[in-house]
Amino acid sequence: MNTKKIKTMIEENQIKAVDLKYSDLIGNWYHISFPVRKLEEVLEEGIPFDGSSIPGMKSVEAGDMVLIPDISTAILDPFMTHPTLRMLSYICDADTRKGVKKDPRSVAKRAQTYMKETGIADASYWIPEFEFYLFNEAIINNGKFAAGFKFTSSENKEDLPGSYQDLDGTAVANRKGYHIDVPFDKYANVREKMVEMIEEIGCPIRYHHHEVGLSSQQEIETEMVEFNQITDSMMYIKDIIHNCALKHELTATFMPKPIYDEAGNGMHFHIQLRKEGKNIFYQKGNYADLSETALYFIGGILKHGRALCAFTNPSTNSFKRLLPGFEAPVKLFFGLANRSAAIRIPKYATTEKSKRIEFRTGDGTCNYYLAMSALLMAGLDGVKNKIMPTPENGYGPFDDNVFKWPQEKQNRLHSIPTSLEEALEALEKDHQFLLAGDVFNKDLIVSWITEKMKEVIAVRNRPHPYEMNLYYSL
Repeated sequence: MNTKKIKTMIEENQIKAVDLKYSDLIGNWYHISFPVRKLEEVLEEGIPFDGSSIPGMKSVEAGDMVLIPDISTAILDPFMTHPTLRMLSYICDADTRKGVKKDPRSVAKRAQTYMKETGIADASYWIPEFEFYLFNEAIINNGKFAAGFKFTSSENKEDLPGSYQDLDGTAVANRKGYHIDVPFDKYANVREKMVEMIEEIGCPIRYHHHEVGLSSQQEIETEMVEFNQITDSMMYIKDIIHNCALKHELTATFMPKPIYDEAGNGMHFHIQLRKEGKNIFYQKGNYADLSETALYFIGGILKHGRALCAFTNPSTNSFKRLLPGFEAPVKLFFGLANRSAAIRIPKYATTEKSKRIEFRTGDGTCNYYLAMSALLMAGLDGVKNKIMPTPENGYGPFDDNVFKWPQEKQNRLHSIPTSLEEALEALEKDHQFLLAGDVFNKDLIVSWITEKMKEVIAVRNRPHPYEMNLYYSL
């Protein structure tokens, strides 16, 4: 997208307003709108705002910041009533007009630049898998004297909305929802509409389907897309899923574990590095046809895996999904087609074009810019320092179900943290690899830990509903 194309888009669609989006550290979206007549001025000068009002971004005494639009991200806003042009922006210092150290988009840009500077690769390609629930109702109450939640789904006989009687008998029970067909996959058309809107913004979709969770759990997976494009597209995709659900009188959640004892929502990241157009993860004849570079990259992610969880699984709820014995991996090893592994090598990806690795631990509460940048930095650190994963150092490859091993053997494997607090402690001890090339920085790490510890404390300090069962009558 360039200025000429922007002007054509404005004229052809009779655009009246421009809406700038930006992300805070946590991954929440913010926006500010202005009349389209001011576009050239804003492109040149940016829009000033108070960075101290954005959690974790800046202190009150030095709060002045500027949003600089990125015209390459311009799309027609699919949800505004008035014709609106939507763009992502960089959060920049008011005086230098350079991306600030804590701006997530700027971190991702620096990560990509650093990768090229290392000479290891000149491009990285990613496939994210979006898993989410579509509920008919989400009733949430957190007060002093009452707390609780209730989610309902017209797909699950045990979870029906109060006003829904399932007169056509299409609600289901006592089975898994994976790839369940219509009419029992009741929101296939809603999912199809989401996919249509996602492809309209230029992000290709590989497929979509009903996931395991019977209360309308969904999955949408993209094709392989270059890093800078996919990180931006993912922000748009999440927005499309939320807003499209609301338009169909549904509510979407990416929470890793919204329902006890039901399938959780993960976010798997497929990763491939290229140099001069060649997939440098592929080497025919090696284990899983992986190159030495790919193995080192895997080694870096596994070595720093505990610290990475602070960015890839950054919610207290994340660790309710990560339980031993399920497809949500809790052990830091890799293997071919092994869904209990933190890094799975897809068995069906057999060609040079398709060969890739899949990081399976993450979830959708992450800030995509930061989580994916951190994964990239860990992998590059593995290549630079030749961190080879082996069975002897506990990183694999292991192709069998490790949860059927004797407990003594399982104990020799490296484990992910068991809580957000533990993940933040790991990040505090192990973050030097993130500072290479000034991609991440100490201020960001400190602010991240500070903001996330607020969540830990907020949850820790509140009585849990199940505690009433355990202790009320003692």
